[in-house]
Amino acid sequence: MSSEEYAIRIENISKCYQVYESPVRRLKQFIVPQLDRRLGRQPRVYHQDFWALRDVSLELPRGQTMGIVGRNGSGKSTLLQIIAGTLTPTSGDVKVNGRVAALLELGAGFNTDFSGRDNVYLNASLLGLSKEETDAKLDDILSFADIGHFIDSPVRAYSSGMLVRLAFAVQAQIDPEILIVDEALAVGDAKFQAKCFARLKKLKEQGTSILFVSHATEQIVTHCDSALLLDGGHVQVQGKPRDVVNRYLDILFGKPQAEKGAREEAEALIEEAVIGETARSAREEGKAAPASAGALKNLVNGAYEERVNYNPAEYRWGDRAAELVDFHLQQEDDAYPVSLAPHKEIRFVFRVRFNSLVVRPIFGFAVKTKEGVTIYNTNSEIQNIELLNEGMAGAEALVTVMMPVRLYEGDYFVSVGIASCSAGGEIIPHDRRYDSIHLTVQPVGTFTGLADLNARIKFETD
Repeated sequence: MSSEEYAIRIENISKCYQVYESPVRRLKQFIVPQLDRRLGRQPRVYHQDFWALRDVSLELPRGQTMGIVGRNGSGKSTLLQIIAGTLTPTSGDVKVNGRVAALLELGAGFNTDFSGRDNVYLNASLLGLSKEETDAKLDDILSFADIGHFIDSPVRAYSSGMLVRLAFAVQAQIDPEILIVDEALAVGDAKFQAKCFARLKKLKEQGTSILFVSHATEQIVTHCDSALLLDGGHVQVQGKPRDVVNRYLDILFGKPQAEKGAREEAEALIEEAVIGETARSAREEGKAAPASAGALKNLVNGAYEERVNYNPAEYRWGDRAAELVDFHLQQEDDAYPVSLAPHKEIRFVFRVRFNSLVVRPIFGFAVKTKEGVTIYNTNSEIQNIELLNEGMAGAEALVTVMMPVRLYEGDYFVSVGIASCSAGGEIIPHDRRYDSIHLTVQPVGTFTGLADLNARIKFETD
């Protein structure tokens, strides 16, 4: 692509800040190095360099939406400020093609002594609109913000929700060529967020390029064409939203990538084990049901990746103190079915191997769309099911999950995991296998959407 086909193109930008331990050291840095140079000495340094960004590159094609995720302090806001032109990079090249509207910090660009109406004109002028152009869009802006008579009150009296309503209304209603949103929508209520995302969708249809920062991973996979993960000022991964979000969750809750699979595999010893039966029956009985030794032996150690429904593009991580080594999928008499009949029950059986002592293991199970939107997510902990008091090193056991297929026709992915909880309450992921099982549901014909809520329509006449 030529540079004009990109709304934003960034090449190897870095941003360095000088950090001083005290004001005295800052003053010394201003004076002493100059004296050192005059005396022919090596200039002394009284600060430490902090690199907020290091060699970051990205390309955003016109008309697309890119999500940016990362932990607090990873460099997201710094990157957006550089793109918006409010911050200068230490090195690197930034090319922005089009008028940029940026919602970076709550209240940024607002004069708190001005009324909301006056701030609309102030913000619009900063974005390059004339008074006449703003007059033409004022009704749409006020209608979108929906803050009533407060529009003529000083902004200093606004709540955070009112402030973000007005700020987003101005930025989104001026039809920008590039829109940057930095976590601001997290402040608004659910109704306002729905309105914002509807507006973002319309802007995208009109050709607006959007950079969207959020800690809400579902928003990233739902609304973005691509995503980028920042950590420690570096780009960790860039690509499909679902893949980027999986890596983000790894960093957020898991162990470093280099530690994965570091534990040596212990020899498998099949022992009697009490493992969770089903979400439904376990809730009814309030405890887990035992798994038969015969069923345990039918699941082979290490055969998980050989099963028909296995997704080789899964994302797997954890310390492997316990592992999910095989699974069985059954619907009626059909084992490992190519497609699932709607409304009929399916049965999963997962084989767990403990490589180390695991106290009170927790099993998790989730179903997602192919885009990565979670339809269902549960685990043994929130269902008050105790799988085992202890999983001994070398032991193996089964986890069984049964559920009816109440999904719309199409492709879905199952994520499973085994974890435990430390004495301090921290979740320790042992083996999480995201999107590891591929399910295809046959045509239904009785509803559309994602899930069958079993609604019934009834007419009555007088």
